[in-house]
Amino acid sequence: MAENLTQNQIITIAGRKKMLRARAGEIQLPKIVGFVFGDGGVDADGNVIAPLETESELKNELLRKKYDTYTMLSDTKCKYECELKESELPGAAISEIGLYDADGDIVTIKRFTAKGKDADISMTFYINDTF
Repeated sequence: MAENLTQNQIITIAGRKKMLRARAGEIQLPKIVGFVFGDGGVDADGNVIAPLETESELKNELLRKKYDTYTMLSDTKCKYECELKESELPGAAISEIGLYDADGDIVTIKRFTAKGKDADISMTFYINDTF
């Protein structure tokens, strides 16, 4: 099962600040190192909670994991991919993911309808990082 996620996604203020400071030459931009998974992306009725730029964490973080691969889709878009193995998060209803950098800061948050994770399946998630 693959989820191509493109809506309800933001770059956090922490991510934007780092990009601005790196462009000014004050810092070197830390690389993206992994995905963060959570189950707090929907309300009690199952409606997706829109992420806000001011958020610095998921509503309910469950797991951090290094991404598997990335693909440069264009000069302004990179697709990151991460697979949850059968043994990872069995029984979870994943509804939010993000990218985190080498400093441990979540720089992108994406929310979507809950995806049930059975113990006998793997799931692959994608995030397009677009500028």
